[in-house]
Amino acid sequence: RLAAEQGVAKSQFIIAQLYSAGVVVPQNDSEAAHFFCPASEQGHVGAQLMLAKILFAGEPVAGDVLPAAPGEAARFLAQAAQQTGDGASQFEALALLNVHALEPDVVKA
Repeated sequence: RLAAEQGVAKSQFIIAQLYSAGVVVPQNDSEAAHFFCPASEQGHVGAQLMLAKILFAGEPVAGDVLPAAPGEAARFLAQAAQQTGDGASQFEALALLNVHALEPDVVKA
């Protein structure tokens, strides 16, 4: 956790996954987003995909983290799709974008 709090993207992603899944800690999407968000901003593709899923779900995201918003989710998915060399991650990002493409807030993004 110390490395995550010091800004190490991989550590932030791991801690966020624990909160997202409720493994070892109580499940908490807001706390997961708290760690997914900075890892996403650093370009961590897995964090971008997971944060987008939380934002598309409309879960409340508290604190200084991004508000729940499909437009922001689409932004993270687009970043993930553009930067990944991993075909599976790129496909997942594009698939999620396509699934939500007709939602009004996503179209505006």
